[in-house]
Amino acid sequence: MSKIITAAMLVIGDEILSGRTKDRNIGHLADVMTAVGIDLKEVRIVPDEEPAIVNAVNALRAAYRYVFTTGGIGPTHDDITADAVSAAFGLPCEYDEKALALMAQSYARRGIEFTDTRKRMARMPKGAVHIDNPVSVAPGFRIENVHVMAGVPEIFQAMLDNVLPTLETGTKLLSATVHCPFGEGTIGLPLAQIQKDFPDTIIGSYPKFQEGSFWTELVVRARDSETLERARRAVEEMVKAITTESSA
Repeated sequence: MSKIITAAMLVIGDEILSGRTKDRNIGHLADVMTAVGIDLKEVRIVPDEEPAIVNAVNALRAAYRYVFTTGGIGPTHDDITADAVSAAFGLPCEYDEKALALMAQSYARRGIEFTDTRKRMARMPKGAVHIDNPVSVAPGFRIENVHVMAGVPEIFQAMLDNVLPTLETGTKLLSATVHCPFGEGTIGLPLAQIQKDFPDTIIGSYPKFQEGSFWTELVVRARDSETLERARRAVEEMVKAITTESSA
């Protein structure tokens, strides 16, 4: 039996919604989740507003096995993710002694004052588990199925590398690609019927435009190799049949 593990991502930050910062974390998480057999089912982007973050965290953690958040755990006044996640769980947001010690040592080694502003990065919900940060020391954290990580792509990626060994993974999706020389308008109905005939597959159509004409890349995905092959053959036969009709 195929094992399906689901996940969602919550991107937090006014700078993403305003366009000042271009997100690089969604694509990375999607690639990594696909590689390990976890289905990333939803991505939400919310502003630096506590009610929006609380509502999104509670909705996503109830709907999916894992939730990954990025952004809002820095030292500035608008970094409110730790407070919002604490509120979502009904827990106090506290200075974590282990995080304070790690950060104090790091700043001391660099000869930088460990100010109250910087200490904000050591705050997390009571009982949270650290997500190590090998880049800049200040940790992310996990509370139940919610993993809270930095928005800086290099730090997010490093934190995610540390999270991966702790995750339960599912059966990986296999895929096969079929080239189709026709646009989606031509293949829409027969392709929909193939999807109906093979409910255990995911069939995607990706329109392309080249040299003045449309064509479509058809991608069949399934967790079982036999099912994948049967569906792929059905798609190929559909393309062949339309080709024959159009040339008659």
